[in-house]
Amino acid sequence: MRACVFDLDGVLVDSEPVWEEVRRAFVAEHGGTWQPDTQSRLMGMSTAEWAAYLRSLGVGMPAGEIARAVVERMAARYRAGVPLMPGAVETVRRMSGQVTLGLASSSPRTLIDAVLAEAELVECFAATVSTEEVPRGKPAPDGYLEAARRLAVDPGECVAVEDSSNGLRSAHAAGMRVVAIPHPRYPPAPDALALAWRVVPDLDALTVETLS
Repeated sequence: MRACVFDLDGVLVDSEPVWEEVRRAFVAEHGGTWQPDTQSRLMGMSTAEWAAYLRSLGVGMPAGEIARAVVERMAARYRAGVPLMPGAVETVRRMSGQVTLGLASSSPRTLIDAVLAEAELVECFAATVSTEEVPRGKPAPDGYLEAARRLAVDPGECVAVEDSSNGLRSAHAAGMRVVAIPHPRYPPAPDALALAWRVVPDLDALTVETLS
């Protein structure tokens, strides 16, 4: 292992409940209908992809306007406090002293930068990628492949840390070994979890030794 690439939402930040609350409310306010599988579909999508999906639920606004409005609401929630996962700061700081770290997130760049700045983790990551910056969001491998490129490391020499079905599929498709930390509220599908090289219960269990 030459590098470890983290996901953000659901791994370092307990943001999926916030995303669901914000997007669900937005859809309801603008005449759309939230479906039973909407949240699971949205996890891992790029900003353009989830905005288009919310529009397909009946939101009567252009996708670009949907994206701007939802991201603004998320930024406001983060300004009130970033919901970091237990052990997130300690784990990243501990591992950054032992291995090169990257980040591949479906969050827009503005939210990635806000979270890392608030947590004082900016300097821990050698490269960060938003799926806004690549052609396709997760489950496509584009974000992880771009992270490996920016780190100048072969994807096969990287370990990815993921929680969601689409994230696990994305990192696996990129050729990385995937460590899964399933989120208790949004567990990955069994077929996606089967792609994991290792499954650990939480960030405290993530060490360079367990990844080697």
